[in-house]
Amino acid sequence: MAYGEPTDPRAGLVSVTFRALPPDRVASLAAAAGLAGIEWGGDVHVPHGDLAAARRVRRWTVDAGLAVASYGSYWRAGDAAPGEGPDPDAVLSTAEALGAPHVRVWAGRQGSADCPEDLRRRIAEDLAAFAASAADRGLAVSLEYHGGTLTDTAASALRLLDEAGAPGLRLYWQPLGGRTPDERAADLARVAPRLSNLHVYQWAGDERRPLAEGGAEWTRYLRIARGTGAPGWALLEFVRGDDPARLAEDAAALRSWLETEG
Repeated sequence: MAYGEPTDPRAGLVSVTFRALPPDRVASLAAAAGLAGIEWGGDVHVPHGDLAAARRVRRWTVDAGLAVASYGSYWRAGDAAPGEGPDPDAVLSTAEALGAPHVRVWAGRQGSADCPEDLRRRIAEDLAAFAASAADRGLAVSLEYHGGTLTDTAASALRLLDEAGAPGLRLYWQPLGGRTPDERAADLARVAPRLSNLHVYQWAGDERRPLAEGGAEWTRYLRIARGTGAPGWALLEFVRGDDPARLAEDAAALRSWLETEG
């Protein structure tokens, strides 16, 4: 999929939703819920640098009739000390072994209001180098949209993408806490032209809620995302009580919205 071209996003799962479960069980749950793919996390299910595990998980995913949507790595641009984060080459090699077309990364460890300009420059440089290395392997790269990083606002995220200047670098989006639905929709509209995938969940404060409770918000968000070129994946993240039995109902809600909005 070329970014910016209209397409229907596919419904998938972020594997860290069920960190306590083995990856073959996660794949079975996703398939049973009618989802199309999985973003595998680099913290537990597919550890950075464990190529054998990546190949096993790839096989389990395919055998379940699913696609590997992306590799959710925990590499953070701007880490300077040796061993402070995963080795970037190990991250990319793991994504290749997993069969992931896409790698998700993080924009530092400080929010945009607190990050010194010299560190911001280093983060942009790190992202440019990482994206170039990924492109050499045929991989796309996107930034996690998250508080406590340089993607904690739409304005800072877009600035960082421009500063990095990497053609293959895109942005995830998710509804950040402490903002109204209108504020979130405005943020999404600003970043939508640079969007790759969505993380989909419904929270009330710190409480995880059934996704169906967010129907009015999420159908709005999906319309905005599609208006400038739909995301490739809408990936479920978190379920109420971390209960695997709740995945089917959340997946049904997401699939119904995608079908209705398509």
